[in-house]
Amino acid sequence: MANWQFLLLGLGIGLLVAAVLWVVMTFKRMSVQKKSDSEIAKYKEMLAQRMELESEGMAKLKKENEELRSANENFRVSLQTMSQKPGKREIARLQVYQTAVDRLTINSPGFGPAWQAALKESEDEFSKTLSGTIPFLRKFIPNKTDAQLIEED
Repeated sequence: MANWQFLLLGLGIGLLVAAVLWVVMTFKRMSVQKKSDSEIAKYKEMLAQRMELESEGMAKLKKENEELRSANENFRVSLQTMSQKPGKREIARLQVYQTAVDRLTINSPGFGPAWQAALKESEDEFSKTLSGTIPFLRKFIPNKTDAQLIEED
């Protein structure tokens, strides 16, 4: 009987050690599971925050892109409008011609020489107005001509 007692005693100690190891391993596994669950939750939260930030960034980029497209369209329209407006040189040349025509209508004994002389005088006068206070005043005061208007009776 002594053999059976030793056998049962060994079996009991073995089962006790197995039960203790099983409990310890279960607690260890539960702590590892809790740790991994908390880490997964942390990573999910980080991923959600990153996705939110990226979506906000994409929304801002899309909004900025639309603003830039509308500004580009406005600039294109403005450029097209500006390109159709006469420049300073054309306006200056028209003023010279207007002054020359006004003088020609006043002094018109001979058309050809009178036109050339009036044009030359007008160009000289206009070139003088590009320096000094006269150009500053011309921006605010319209140009008056010497020509008299012909009234129809």
